[in-house]
This record gives sequence, C-alpha cells and structure tokens, in this order.
Amino acid sequence: MPFFREPAKSAVLQVCIGLLAVLLAGCTVGPNYKRPAAAVPAKWDISPPWREADPRDSVPKTEWWSLFHDGDLNGLETQLLAENQTLAVSIATLEQARAAAQVQNATLFPTVTVNPTVGGQRYSANRSTGSNVALTNAIQGSYVIPFNVSYEVDLVGKRRRTIEAAQAAYQANAADLENVRLLLTSELAADYFTLRQLDTEIAILTRTVEALQKGLDLVNSRHTGGLASGLDVAQEETLLNTTRTQATLLVQQRKQFEDAIAVLVGKPAPEFHLAVRELSAEPPNIDATVPSDVLERRPDIAEAERRMAVANAQIGIAKAAYYPSLTLFGQGGWNSADISTLLNASSAFWAVGANVAQDIFSGGAVRAGVHYSQAGYDGSVAQYRGTVLNAFREVQDNVTGLQVLGSARQSQADAVAAARRQLDLANSRYVGGLVSYLDVVSAQQNLLSNEQEAAVIQGQRLVTSVLLVKALGGGWDAASLNAVHVKPQLKDLVTP
Repeated sequence: MPFFREPAKSAVLQVCIGLLAVLLAGCTVGPNYKRPAAAVPAKWDISPPWREADPRDSVPKTEWWSLFHDGDLNGLETQLLAENQTLAVSIATLEQARAAAQVQNATLFPTVTVNPTVGGQRYSANRSTGSNVALTNAIQGSYVIPFNVSYEVDLVGKRRRTIEAAQAAYQANAADLENVRLLLTSELAADYFTLRQLDTEIAILTRTVEALQKGLDLVNSRHTGGLASGLDVAQEETLLNTTRTQATLLVQQRKQFEDAIAVLVGKPAPEFHLAVRELSAEPPNIDATVPSDVLERRPDIAEAERRMAVANAQIGIAKAAYYPSLTLFGQGGWNSADISTLLNASSAFWAVGANVAQDIFSGGAVRAGVHYSQAGYDGSVAQYRGTVLNAFREVQDNVTGLQVLGSARQSQADAVAAARRQLDLANSRYVGGLVSYLDVVSAQQNLLSNEQEAAVIQGQRLVTSVLLVKALGGGWDAASLNAVHVKPQLKDLVTP
C-alpha cells in the first residue's frame, strides 16, 4: 500500500515544481540602483532681459546650429556628421557596447554544443593479453555524434546584475556618442565664427591700409610743397606698415582655424578652403532653462549617471561570489562502431546531472572584490556630482558672458562712432593748419583699435552663444536613452 494517496502525490508534485521555479528564479544580491542626489541651484544668477524658460523648447532637438541661420555653417556641420573620424570612432564604440550587451543576454539561454568524431583503430596481433584467446590484427571503427547541453542557474542574480551592467554600459556609450557629437559640432561652430571674426578684422585692416595709403599720398604731397615735415611722412609710413603687418599675421591665424575646420569635416587641410566673408550672423535668443533641466539635457551628465548604474551592478556581481554556483548539464547522442548502425535506437546514449561549486577559502579575495566594487561605485558618484557642478558652472559662465558682451557691444559701437568723429575733426584741423599730423595719426590708430575691438566682441558673442547652447545640451534629452536597450529574443535560442 503506497504511503501517499493520489491527491497527496499531486500536491507534492506541485510543491516540488514550485520549489524548482523558486530555485531557478533565485534572488538578486547587491543594492538596487537609485540615482544619488546632486546639488541643484534654485535658479540662475541672471538679470533682465534674460529669463528662465519653461517648457524647454528654446533649442531644437536636432541641428541646433540652425539657430544661427548661416548656410555655410549648416553645410559644414552636415559634412562633420558624415565624415568626422572621431565621431566614427564613437559610433564604432557604441556598436561594440551593443554587441557586449547582446553577449550577456545570450547567457539567459542554455548552451548547446555538438562534437561529432570519426575514427578507426587497428589492434596489434602481438599485443599482450591475459587470456587464452587467439590474437588477431582486428580493425575497429568509432562513430560518435554527441550533444552537450549546459545551463548555469542564476541562483543569486549574478547573471541579472551582469546583464544590468551591460545594458547600462550600452546606454552610457550612447550618451557618450551624443556628447562627442555635441562637442564636435560646437567646436566647429566656435572655430567657424572665430574665422569669420578674423575675416572681419582683416577687412578692417585692409580698409585702413587703403585709407592710410591715401593719407600718406596727401602728406607726401604737402611735404613736397613745404607744408608738411618729414616727421609727418615718417609717422604715416610707420602706421601704414604696422597695419599691413597686423593684416599679414591675421591671415596666418585664419589659416590655422581653416585647417582645424578641415580636420573636423574630414577633409585634407591643403585641399580645404573657405571663402572670405565678414561676420553677419547675430546670436540667437536663447533662454536659460531652469537648473534642474540641465540634469536631463546634458549627455555628459547622462553618461556619468549610467556609469554609476554600471558600478552599482558590479557590487552585486562581486557579492555573488559569496554564494555557490549551480550548473545543470545533459549529454546525449549516438555512438557506434559501425556507421550503418550509428542512428539506430540501440546506439543512443544520454546522461544528465548537476554540479554545485563554492569557494570555501579564497584568502579574502571575495571580500576584497566587494570592497573594490563599492569603492568604484563611490568614485562614480563623485564623478557624477562633479559633472553636474561643472555643467552648472558652464551655463552660468556663458549666460553671464552674453550679458556682459551684450552691454560691451553697445558701448563699443558708441566708441567706434566717437573715434570716427575724432578722425574727421583731426583731418579737418590738420588741413586747416591748427594741429600737427601726430593728432591725425593718433586718431587713425584709435579708430582702428576700436573697430577691431568691436569685431572681437561680436565674434565672442557668437562663440559664447555656441558655448551656451552646448552647456544646455544642444537640445538633447536623456529620455531618448530609454530606446537604447537590447532585449533577448526567442529566436536567440537557435542563433549561433
């Protein structure tokens, strides 16, 4: 008489199945990830007409450089996205991270291998034997088709933490790619506007050289007529040649920025040229977003946050070494000495089993590994908070910079207008014999200096606008990382 009745057997079976399911599901060791807090200012230090913008729609989500309405810049940025080699490296790195995440996802499935072998053996007729059986030089074949299946049960969540780390690393690389793209496109825009600033300065110097040449002709004429001294001629010649020298040196600087742009757009520097054009763009109206938005709009902050998630998962992976590993395995196939009977039912074989492994003594290596991972996580938290603080600094610096440069531009425009009036008066008084030519030369130098300063301020305004857009994240949003995820598919069961 059986000890259990049939209903009892069914209940025991259900309990066993439940226990097996719990065993296979296991638990997950290590801390669950939660983004650490970072210090966020309540508002920016700004003054009217600047204001904080909410909602966050002041910068386009793509092609932020279109805010400047410059066709040449738009074309260069398009070339950069297609040809820049640094960007190509980051794209390849992202693909590697995606493949690494797929590799970890593959550990969710059993590993199946096959190792068919074919062999033959001829026995010596003179071999030693302990029996009285007559020896022959027999030949025996061997044909084996074995299949091996193994699967490591994720008892304490080591596999889940590893997959979690790989997914977070994939997202971190995606954020890094966006950060590289933002850095490169903003560097190109800054170099472009600096080059246009140099074009403007060179044009100012060229016009000044033409004006000084006319002045020198006038002084020479007056000197010939005895109305001007040799000192007047020498002063005008000195200013003329000094101005020509400045123009020549600026041409060299322009070429350096042109070559830098060539590298960014993936072109050989000797074959790349940009036509000369003076500054014509104006900085766009960019409202500073509320400080908390910076945490979601900067790809470098998103990358640092994802690196924290990777480091957090590493703690769980390290703690999993405290627990045993359980591997299920199975073997089956066909084995025969004659190929004609290889696939017969009687040639089949199989075996199943399980293996449990646990390090008893490791000399403190497991504990040290946990401490190492914890320290790595603490470092990533500090790195994240440092990145956040630097982001706030960059935004504030550029907001303040645009405020200051906006005021400076107006005062400098007034200075240029005053310098022109000074030169006109000096020329009139010199022709009337009321002042020496030194006053004219001084007025010419003053006008040139103020016109150059005005060009520098306008160039700095545009470059600072580029840096502000960059500091605000270039319209990027961390929510886009949600789509960066590798999910295991059922078809992966039969994928090599």
